[in-house]
Amino acid sequence: MMDFLVVGAGIFGVCTAMALTERGHKVGLLNANEIPDPLAASTDISKVVRMEYGSDEEYMHMAIQSMSEWRLVNKLVGEDLYHEVGYLLLTGKEMTVDKQPYEWYSFENVLNAGFSPQRINSANLAMRFPAWAHDRYKDGFFHEVGGFALSGKAVKLLAKYLVARGVEVKESTPAREFLRESSRVVGVVTNKGEKITAGHVIVCAGNHTPVLLPELKPFMKITGHPVFHLKPRDPTLYLPECFPVFAADIAQTGFYGFPLHPTEGVVKIALHTEGLELDPVKDERVVFQEDIDRLRSFLRSSLPGLAEAPVVYTRRCCYTDTLDGHFWIDRHPQYDGLTVGSGGSGHGFKMGPVVGEMIASVAEGKSHKWSDRYRWRSLSAETVQKEEARYLANRKL
Repeated sequence: MMDFLVVGAGIFGVCTAMALTERGHKVGLLNANEIPDPLAASTDISKVVRMEYGSDEEYMHMAIQSMSEWRLVNKLVGEDLYHEVGYLLLTGKEMTVDKQPYEWYSFENVLNAGFSPQRINSANLAMRFPAWAHDRYKDGFFHEVGGFALSGKAVKLLAKYLVARGVEVKESTPAREFLRESSRVVGVVTNKGEKITAGHVIVCAGNHTPVLLPELKPFMKITGHPVFHLKPRDPTLYLPECFPVFAADIAQTGFYGFPLHPTEGVVKIALHTEGLELDPVKDERVVFQEDIDRLRSFLRSSLPGLAEAPVVYTRRCCYTDTLDGHFWIDRHPQYDGLTVGSGGSGHGFKMGPVVGEMIASVAEGKSHKWSDRYRWRSLSAETVQKEEARYLANRKL
C-alpha cells in the first residue's frame, strides 16, 4: 500500500508528489483527465511568475523561494520551463501609496528585499518597450527577476519525472468518493468502482475540491476568467527583450499578459478580476463577446499594434477561489488520514514548488514556516479578498 495518494495532478498535486517522493515516501498520483488536464487552472501555455505582491511580504518571500525552485526544476527536467524574462508593471497615474498602492508597495518591498527594479516613465517606456502606448502610462517599474512558466508543459514533464521516480500515476481516473473506516480516510473509490487504498489521502483537486469535499463550499467558489491568444502582425514587437510579462494598471483593470510564446507564436493576454462564478461540473467555460469587446478596448488604448490582431484561441480559466484569496492547506478537522491542498485563487501556479513542500509537510503532521496562514478557517460572506493585484469592482483603493 502506498503511503500517500495525491488526488489531482495540477501544479499543486505534482509538486506535492515530488516533495513526498524526495522524502522517501511511496506515492500515488490520480488525475480525473489526461495530464495536463485541459480543464485545470494549471494548464494553458503560460503562467506568470512574479514576486510583486503589494504590501504582502509573506507572499513576496514565498515567491522568491519559489523562483529559486523553478530554476532547479529547469535543471531537473533538462529544459527551460521557467523563462526569466522580467516583469513590467505599468500605471496610468503617479505610483504613490494613495494612487497606486499595489505597484507602490510592490516596488518598495522588492527594493527592501535587496532587488533592483527599474522605474519606468513615459519616455523610457517608449524607448525600451515600443509596443506600448507610452502616453497612456506615466509610471511603473521593470523588474528583471520574474517571468513566466510553460504551465501545461511543466505539469506534463513533472508528471513524467514522477513516473521515472517510481510514482504510480493514473490518468483519466476520477475519484468519486473517499473510502472511510469510521472517522479515518483510507483511500478513494474511482468512478469505475476501483478502490485505491493509501495511508493518507491528499486532495489537490483544484476546481473539484469543493465537489469532493462539500463542507468547503461555504469557503470556496469557482470563478471563470477570460484568456486570449492573439496572433500579432509584427511578432518582433512582442519578443521578450522588448515585451516582457506585464501588468497594466492591473488592480484597476485586471489586464496582464505575456511576450510572444517561444513555440506557439502568440501573445497571451488575460484578465485577473472577480470573474464569473461557475459550476465546475455543469457549466461551459466559454468566453463571451463582451469579454472580447473589453479586450479590444484595452488593446486600442494600450497596445495599438494588437488592436486588430486575430484572436486565435480563447479559454475561461477557472480559479478555485477561497473567499479571502489565500490558499487552503490543512489536515481535515473531522477525518484522520485526509489533507487538503487547494485554493489557488488565481495566483497559485508560481508558488507550486513551495506550496508542494508545504502540503507535504502538513500531510506528514508537521508544520511549515508559512503554513499557519493557510489552515482550515471559518470565512463568511463579509470576508474580504486579499490578493492586491486582483481587480475587484467593489474594492476601495
